[in-house]
Amino acid sequence: MDHNLNTNFYRPTFKLAFLHPRYWGTWSGILLVVILAFVPFHFRDKLAELIAKRMVRMNNPAKHRAVINLQQCFPGKTDDERFAILEQSYINAGCILLAFATIMMRSKRYLKKRTLFFNEKIITKLIDNGERVILLVPHTWAMEYPAVQLASRNLPVAAMVKKQSNLVVDWLMNTQRLKYGGRTHERSDGVKPFIKSVREGYLGYYLPDEDHGPEHSVFVPFFATEKATLSGLGKLARLCKAKIVPLMPVYNRKTGNYEVIVQPALAPFPSDSDKTDARMMNECIEQFLGNDLGQYMWIMNFLRSQSDGNQLY
Repeated sequence: MDHNLNTNFYRPTFKLAFLHPRYWGTWSGILLVVILAFVPFHFRDKLAELIAKRMVRMNNPAKHRAVINLQQCFPGKTDDERFAILEQSYINAGCILLAFATIMMRSKRYLKKRTLFFNEKIITKLIDNGERVILLVPHTWAMEYPAVQLASRNLPVAAMVKKQSNLVVDWLMNTQRLKYGGRTHERSDGVKPFIKSVREGYLGYYLPDEDHGPEHSVFVPFFATEKATLSGLGKLARLCKAKIVPLMPVYNRKTGNYEVIVQPALAPFPSDSDKTDARMMNECIEQFLGNDLGQYMWIMNFLRSQSDGNQLY
C-alpha cells in the first residue's frame, strides 16, 4: 500500500510488476475503453445496452442481491416493474463503464461540456462564506464524475476509497480520480485523515449508503424496508464544523451528458439523534432516486445486516 507518511494520502504508483502476464487481460480491457473514449456516445451507449440486456438475464451473486434489494424496497411493484428498474440500472452501468476512460483521456474542455451542474452555487456560496462542506453522494453509477469535475473547477475533493484487489485497476482509478487534484484516503486508515482534509478546506466526498455492519450503524427506514445506515455523519459534521450538502450524479442517455444535482445543505443538521440524522440521509437518497431508480447501484449488499440477525442474501 503506497501512502505518503507525512500526509497519509493514498496514491498508488505504477510498478513494473503491472506488466506481468497476469495483468495482460486487464491491459486489453483498458485498451478497449481508451478507444471507446473517443467514440461518439450514442454508438458506445448502444453497445452498452446490447451487452447489459444480455447480462441482466444471467444469474450471479450481483443480480441475486439486486433482485432481493428491489423486492425489499418496492414490494408493491410487480416482478416486471422491478425487472425494468434493474435492466435500466444495468444499461446505465454499461454506458458509464464503457465511457470510464473519458475522464483520463479527454480534455478538460470536453469534460466540462459533458458535465452539467444544477445548483452549483449552493456549494460555491458556502465556500465563499468560509464554510467547510461535506458532499452527501449516493451510490449512483456516475458517482466518480462530480469529484473530478469539481477539482477541475478549483474545488478539490477529499474522499475515502477502498483499495481494489486488481492493483493495475487500483492505480488507474486513483490516478484518474486525482487528475485535477484532490486527495484520496484509504478506508483502512480510518476517518482521521479525511477529517483533516475537510478541515483544511477540501470538499468531503461522503458515500452514505453502504452497509458497514450493525456496530457502526442504526436501523432506519429506506424506501419500504429498513437498512443499517451509518450513524456517524452527525459526529463527522460536528468534528469538521461542516455543512452537509446532498449531491446526486446521473447519466443522461439522451444527451450523453453527466448531470450533477445539488440540493441545499441539510438543516437542521446534525440533530441530537443518530437515528434522526441517518433517516435524513436515507430520505435524501429516496428523493434523489424518486424519478430515476435506474441510476442506482442496486447490486450493492446494502441490506446485508438485518436487525433480527437474518441473512437476506
